Amino acid sequence: MEQKKRVIALGFFDGVHNGHAALMRRTAQVAKETGATPSAFTFDPHPQTVILGKPMPLITSPEDRADLMRKYYGIEDVIVEPFTPQFMKQPWRTFLEETLIRDLNAVHLVAGHDYHFGYKGEGNPQKLQQACQELGIGCDIIPKVEQEGITVSSTYIRTLIAQGEIQRANQFLGHPYTLSDRVAHGKKLGTTLGFPTVNLRLKEHVLPPAKGVYATKVILENGDTHMAVTNVGTRPTVDDGDQLTIEGFILDFSGDLYGQKIQMEFYQYLREEKKFPSFQALQEEIARNVEQTRAYFAENP
Repeated sequence: MEQKKRVIALGFFDGVHNGHAALMRRTAQVAKETGATPSAFTFDPHPQTVILGKPMPLITSPEDRADLMRKYYGIEDVIVEPFTPQFMKQPWRTFLEETLIRDLNAVHLVAGHDYHFGYKGEGNPQKLQQACQELGIGCDIIPKVEQEGITVSSTYIRTLIAQGEIQRANQFLGHPYTLSDRVAHGKKLGTTLGFPTVNLRLKEHVLPPAKGVYATKVILENGDTHMAVTNVGTRPTVDDGDQLTIEGFILDFSGDLYGQKIQMEFYQYLREEKKFPSFQALQEEIARNVEQTRAYFAENP
């Protein structure tokens, strides 16, 4: 059976931001014109994690990256290659000819202006374009994307998220900052406070947002969306520990979500996390945050 033809976007795509969007859109466009499958080729873990020997903090897990590519840009196949020391030593030409063209049946490749690949990063956009021409397949190199005079990059967006500047991060992402997980059992605090809650665990190497309280939306497996007030931090009023939790108080919902896969979208930073003198004071503050969240989404439907 003949393998399907693919148009493949190349990159790590952390965050799937506005810079990546230009690659994805071109990939989807060429795929439509050529009757091929719009695809993306990415890695796990981040190459820098293997090269430098220490974890690279990420905006999105591989699973969330794939979900965002499919949801916003119509990428159908997301190929996640394990980035190993062996793979790192592969010459760039071997990666192009054997992995992309022979194994994945690429008929067209799309890469960014700063894309480097192969052993010691010796493959670059110029070599890629030239080799594709020789091998008879299409190739597009996408120039850098700027907003407000700033090059859109995962590095810049990571800084914004770590500082709690979530609205600005979303402007550069082109979509809400998103985390996903299967709902785990928490300490049932939400039931006590009168709101159902969901507890998310950060996936390995994913950068936590700045500690504090956020206006968020929770998207359930069935597609239903609910507003939520989400606390990122160590819950100092109710816990003595230092373990980071992400706990969403869901508005206008009743039901059991344990075991369901949910997505949480972050929209606005409401306040920093703080220790309250009493449980009642915490309850009153959460009620205030609920009103702030309703007001935010009423103004930004």
